[in-house]
Amino acid sequence: MAEKKLGFGLMRLPLKDAKDTTSIDHETVCKMADEFLKAGFTYFDTAQPYHEGASEIAFRECVAKRYPRDAYTITDKLSLFVLKKKEEIPGFFVNQLEHCGVEYFDYYLVHSLDKASFQQAEEWGAFDFVSQKKAEGKVRHIGFSFHDKADVLEEILKRHPEMEYVQLQINYMDWENPNVQSRKCYEVCQKYNKTVLIMEPVKGGMLVNVPEEAKQLLKENRPELSVASWAIRYAASLENVKMVLSGMSNPEQMQDNLSYMKELQPVSDEEKQVIHKVVEILNSKATIACTSCRYCVDGCPQKIEIPKYFALLNDLSRYGDAQMASLREDYGYYLDSGYGKASSCIKCRKCESHCPQHLPITAYLEDVAKVMEVNGEMA
Repeated sequence: MAEKKLGFGLMRLPLKDAKDTTSIDHETVCKMADEFLKAGFTYFDTAQPYHEGASEIAFRECVAKRYPRDAYTITDKLSLFVLKKKEEIPGFFVNQLEHCGVEYFDYYLVHSLDKASFQQAEEWGAFDFVSQKKAEGKVRHIGFSFHDKADVLEEILKRHPEMEYVQLQINYMDWENPNVQSRKCYEVCQKYNKTVLIMEPVKGGMLVNVPEEAKQLLKENRPELSVASWAIRYAASLENVKMVLSGMSNPEQMQDNLSYMKELQPVSDEEKQVIHKVVEILNSKATIACTSCRYCVDGCPQKIEIPKYFALLNDLSRYGDAQMASLREDYGYYLDSGYGKASSCIKCRKCESHCPQHLPITAYLEDVAKVMEVNGEMA
């Protein structure tokens, strides 16, 4: 029997205290894991940074301790960005096995690669390390998760043909997004015959909370299906996709996902047309007409990632204040990756002189800072 395509992403688990991301409600997670496995699904996905390390522990307590090893598969990740030096890698891996309560990982991914972190992974021997663990039987399958442009992905796959899987951010809003390049990255994986794992199929919850006009369009066409189902089925319908991860936060989300993923009906051509109209509605809500040509970025003395920051403001316009926390989290990720803050702009206006759209970039960066920062610091 073919493996079911829904994976349980353990990064947005139910909490006992909303202000404490480590306060995972194990009782609820146990019930969700029981329901997931009972329905014939087996794939769990975690990483050390999720819930500040508590996600791995929750997996151990709710799954590994309660089920035989052949009842589930578990994916973990080598998160180089939380380490200070390459000598920490072996101990980090040993701790992950212990925290998850397993003797081996079914899948182990070099975590969250982009151009800069790929260079770090090369310098630290990360690919050799995961290959070694596979040879030792501590890992069954190896790959990496990815957040960058298609040309960077192609460079990684050329250098590392031993990688079996690529985890990509794919959803119907990011399919043609010039920042994310979901379609182009997917096509690179097809070119190199790599199996795809999908993360963020509902774009961090944004494709659940779509504007009323878009919601009505989806409900008119398939009233029995949830808004989220359109996004997850869209991702799962792609060829050569092994798994679609959903970060399920409560039993209701779990039940909804299981209802249509038990017997997956691929998105039809007619449904694709509906999704295309939804994308048009969402894009019409954008407030900044940035095309992500990136002419503004190359000469920026402050290394401000202008198109990505404008994309955050556009997403805020599309999906509303309910997504503010998620968007600020993305902003923090960019800053952690070494990009300059919006408030760091010195108003040299080199960016504006290069912008084909003649956008008032410095003024928009002030808007980004007002929304994402407080007195120059993360909000």
